[in-house]
This record gives sequence, structure tokens and C-alpha cells, in this order.
Amino acid sequence: MTAPGAGASGEDDLIARYFRPLATDPGAFGLVDDAALLKSSGDDLVVTTDAIVEGVHFLPDDPPGTIARKALRVNLSDLAAKGAAPAGFVLTLALREAKDEWLAPFARALGEDASAFGCPVLGGDTVSTPGPLMISITAFGRVPPGKMVRRAGARPGDRIAVTGTVGDAALGLRVLKGKIAGEGLDTSAREFLIQRYRVPQPRSALALAIRDHANAAMDVSDGLAGDLAKLCAASGVSAAIDLAAVPLSAAARVLVANRNADIETVVSGGDDYEVLCTVPENRWESFAAAARHANVDITSIGKVEAGTAAPRFLDATGQPITLKRLSYSHF
Repeated sequence: MTAPGAGASGEDDLIARYFRPLATDPGAFGLVDDAALLKSSGDDLVVTTDAIVEGVHFLPDDPPGTIARKALRVNLSDLAAKGAAPAGFVLTLALREAKDEWLAPFARALGEDASAFGCPVLGGDTVSTPGPLMISITAFGRVPPGKMVRRAGARPGDRIAVTGTVGDAALGLRVLKGKIAGEGLDTSAREFLIQRYRVPQPRSALALAIRDHANAAMDVSDGLAGDLAKLCAASGVSAAIDLAAVPLSAAARVLVANRNADIETVVSGGDDYEVLCTVPENRWESFAAAARHANVDITSIGKVEAGTAAPRFLDATGQPITLKRLSYSHF
């Protein structure tokens, strides 16, 4: 991503107009070089990348500002789950056409989030495509040496916890697609679910507490049930989940109560971008206090168990429930 000089191209003009104003970090060199410089600080560097694709992660008529925020925030969610503080990101933007009415609000929202989360743009690339719109971001974060929280590390006896509420984004997508009409939801509840789909809330404020307390963590992108299975597999453990304890928003509770959604949709739908973590019992109260201080809701939903069996999902009476689907899958 380089800004214009002699013989500037249309791509150079696009970058200079929309993205150079966002390149406030000195290491970005105003986007006039072929690479950026991320200063060494003695910390470990955490790297994550996620792409969002039109028709898969957002709808063609979604507002460009919400698309920009989602593109960055899904990566910030990964950094938070690793206990990392954001350091910067690079952006790849594949466009069918370059229109000001789309690019201006996209760049404005991206810049606002970059500033709010302390994650400046360092560079990237813009390309044209005949296919769907695609935004790919690679984000960098910092942790003290050896302190990144991995999926591998959960231990038998750990509490399993999740931030926020689960299932809202999947339900919001169903609202947008017209699969949920009235069903007892007022306008504010419908808008809440739609916003949860369009604009994730990365739990960056909890990153330090996760780093200090959790044995294992990951963000919930493909569905709570499936992502828990991935965490357990990486850690070589099993788990038991109390489905009645899984935190639901008021809007989700309405839809589950009137049978317009079931618990499987809630825990396997994906796009939550909450943090799933395991915390030793002797650190739980301190972790809960840190979460309250960070103003992030955290709920204990089960326990890590010894063994390598698939996680068990239990109803309110303690009986196992078989989930036909654990998570969203791209393939």
C-alpha cells in the first residue's frame, strides 16, 4: 500500500485519499514505502489474520462502516483472547469498483476503530476483483515474553467461562434474511440482534485479565460448541457444559422461549466473537473481579474434565443433549 508519487495510478490515488490519513503510526511512513516498521519492544509479537467476504461474513447491502468495523474487530477479538495488546494492522481490500459513497464511510469507520482500540494501520494492498468484495486484515499484538494464552493449556478442574452473550449474531443474521419476522421481538430487540451480527464487540478490555488468569483461551468465531471442542482437542482434555448456564441476551431468550430458535442454533451459529477461556478455581474470584472492573460480563458455564472424549452438553436436569451441529463450517 503506497501513496502517489510521479506517475501515480488510480490505486495510488485511492490509498492517498482514503487510507493515508489513517496511517498515523510513524512506522507506516505515511504509506509511501513498500513495507512498515514495527518497533521492537522486548515483548513477544502475536500475529493473527482473518478475512471477511461478501455473502459469507456480511451481506451485500450492509453499511460500509459496519463492514469496516467487523473486519478489524474480528482480529482484535483474536488478540484479546491471546491476552495481547493491539500494536497495528495491515489491510488487503479487494474491490469490484472504487466508489466514494462506499469508500469514504468505510475508511472513516476503520479510522475511528483503529484509534479507539489503539491499533493503527501500518500498510496493506488494494486490488480489483470481479468476484465478491473481500477485506483481509492481519493484526499484530504484544504480550510479555512467553505469556500468550494458547488453546492448549486447559486443565481438569478449570472453570470454563465465556464473555458477553452467545447466539445473538446468528439470530441477527436470521432477522436480516427474513427468517425471523415478528416472533415477539420489538424493534429495539431486532436492531440489537442485527447490530451484534454486523459489529462485534472485541473484549480487548479483558486481555490483561485473561493473560493473568486463564490457562487456555480462544475467541468464539464459528460457534461456542465447536470452538470449545477445538480448545479441548488442543489441550488434550474433555469438558461438561451446563447449557442452562450459557448466557443469552433478552432478545435471544424470547426467540428460544417461543421456539423460533433452539439452543443448538445459539451455541453453534457462530460470529459471536466472544472469548472462551478456562480458569483455575483458585483464580476464579480474582478473574471475575477483574472482569467487573473492565466492565465485561463473564459467565461460568462448565468444567474441564480429564480424558479426550468429546465435550458433553447437559440440560437443566444434567442429562446429555446431542447437538447435530457444533459450529459453522466454510467447507
